[in-house]
Amino acid sequence: MRADVQNLFIGIHMLYLAHERDLTISEMQPELERHGYKVGDREVKFELERLTEENFLTAHGDAYSLTGAGIEEFKEIQNKLKDLCEEVLKPVNQKKEDTMA
Repeated sequence: MRADVQNLFIGIHMLYLAHERDLTISEMQPELERHGYKVGDREVKFELERLTEENFLTAHGDAYSLTGAGIEEFKEIQNKLKDLCEEVLKPVNQKKEDTMA
């Protein structure tokens, strides 16, 4: 997966997890790796800081918690993901050229 796409998915996962608890770099890295992302501390910190700059998370000490704007953003993401999944998880039709090979 391309890095920019992975970062978007990581951000979505972080917003989801922030509903349950405060996020820290040290806890997020193994959690994201468990989901198959290849990340280091630097990438995790960058994404947490980006979400903070967007006002979706707020930093306090070494932890980050979800803001009201983050809750609303996640709701919008959920709606979009629902539409996207309904479409892209269907089997893809093969092009004629692919079936002739």
